[in-house]
Amino acid sequence: MTARTEVAEFLDNNRDITHLDTVLIDLCGQAYGKRLPRAHIEKLYQNGTPVCAAMSLVDVQGNTADPMGHGFSDGDPDAIVRPVPGRLVRSPWATGLAQVLCEPEDAATGKPLWFDPRTVLKQVVDRFSDLNLTPVTAVELEFYFISAERDEDGAPQAAKSPRNDRPETAGKVLSLDKMDEFAPLIAAIETACQTQNLPTSTMISEYGPGQFEINLEHGDDPVKACDDAVLLRRCITSLARANGLDATFMSVPFPGQSGSGMHIHASLANDAGNMFDPARKESDTKLSAAIAGLQEIHAEAMAIFAPNLNVYRRYVADNFTPVTTDWGDNNRSVAFRIPSGPASARRIEHRAAGAEANPYLVMAAVLAGIHHGLTNRLDAGARSTGNVGAEVDQLLPLSLWRALDAIRNAKILPGYLGPDYCQIYAEVKQAEFAAFMETISRQEYDWYL
Repeated sequence: MTARTEVAEFLDNNRDITHLDTVLIDLCGQAYGKRLPRAHIEKLYQNGTPVCAAMSLVDVQGNTADPMGHGFSDGDPDAIVRPVPGRLVRSPWATGLAQVLCEPEDAATGKPLWFDPRTVLKQVVDRFSDLNLTPVTAVELEFYFISAERDEDGAPQAAKSPRNDRPETAGKVLSLDKMDEFAPLIAAIETACQTQNLPTSTMISEYGPGQFEINLEHGDDPVKACDDAVLLRRCITSLARANGLDATFMSVPFPGQSGSGMHIHASLANDAGNMFDPARKESDTKLSAAIAGLQEIHAEAMAIFAPNLNVYRRYVADNFTPVTTDWGDNNRSVAFRIPSGPASARRIEHRAAGAEANPYLVMAAVLAGIHHGLTNRLDAGARSTGNVGAEVDQLLPLSLWRALDAIRNAKILPGYLGPDYCQIYAEVKQAEFAAFMETISRQEYDWYL
């Protein structure tokens, strides 16, 4: 189906649609774009629409620090935004609204913007064609439903139970009762995902009060997997608000409670099937090499996996969050887990990223590590058993400032993400961190005044 046929059929079949949101994803993983009236939708598909190019490089507050001269220094030029084929759908949380995922291109050359996160991932995925391999991936997202209101200090408040209107006080992992309790909202999200062609699978109650996890199906297109993940986050948040609550992908919204992560599942396939299938010759060698690459790249990529101060609150001992680079079978204390299941579906579960990280960049770093390990025939060493999360590996940069130093000095990542991407990413996040530190917190006064 051509783009013009796609939009013509959509408008013909959805005559109540009055507006369309163009959705792009910035460096921090947040959605931005334009809302166009119906009369302009076909124009978008014919000519694209201009959007400030540096919007791909804003911080979490939407501010630009002119990283590497993009923003103020270059006159803040526009990029041309074009729809991603097959991503024109209704937005069930609002009357008369549709949305389409888009990607920006350089207005002068027509080429993809080198600093657009979706473009960064595409170039990493392309590297696997040289190996005649296809990455098969999926994204798992954890999140909290929370109250739409904050407390007097601006902190989140637990969501009120739809059953009894009382705030949640504790989570019940894998609780079917909790699933039933939030069933109307979860059902609305599931229906919206079907409308938007988002391939959700398992949904579970997690450890924290009002915390849930929604998984996406595995597929052989990592870019699409991340498209699905960013649109799922938008879907969850929008439906929660439409139902009087809110949703957050902040890693640790409640002190002392379970954190929210983003887990990437990855295997590699060719014409003979899954490369990691134990029935295949050298499958264990290939698996070990892929994990060794992830181990080598882990420190360099921590600023991508954990892009703000809050995420680092997850990395404490005995928290089911990886604090080492160990790997093992069916073990949630390791960074790189081999889940149980059919041998033909054997895969790596990368468990380090926070839920609010940019899925395109997390996936790009994970696939870069796997490719690096395979092409250099690395060895991950022995599998770990038991609890390897009891002690934190002090060599890992488990603070934002150390992680930013690590990505600035990266040796492996620039060869995959692009020669300047690690630097421009670090500049954006360093400026965000500096702006964050300008505010004096209440605890600072309590401790030091």
